[in-house]
Amino acid sequence: MKELVYGEDPEPWDRFPAGLLFVPVRPGLSRCAARFFRTPLGDRTAVGFTSLRRLTATLGPDQAWICLAAPALRALTAPLGVIIVTVDPQFTAPAPTPVGSAVPESASTAPSLRVS
Repeated sequence: MKELVYGEDPEPWDRFPAGLLFVPVRPGLSRCAARFFRTPLGDRTAVGFTSLRRLTATLGPDQAWICLAAPALRALTAPLGVIIVTVDPQFTAPAPTPVGSAVPESASTAPSLRVS
C-alpha cells in the first residue's frame, strides 16, 4: 500500500488546518472582498489572523471574515499590487469620524479666521 503524504494537513488535535488565516472581508451584493489596511509607513497590506478571537479583539465582533490559507491570500492580493501580508496586527487606529461630527460645540461659536 502506498503511503499518503498530507503536507499541511492538521494534526488531530488542531482545530483548524495549519496555515489558515481568518481574513477580514467586506460583504458585497453577490460576493465578498478582502479588506486592505495600511502599515505604519502607509503601504497597503492584507491582514490575516491566526484565531477568530484575535480578529474579533482587534476589529470587533461584527467584522465579516473568511478562512484562507496564507498562500491563497498572497495569490489573491498580488494582482492588486498588495504584496505585504500582516499576520495578527496588534495596533489599529479607530475609524475616521465624519468631518462635521468632530468639531466641538465651543469651536462652532468661535470667530472664523481669514487669510488675506
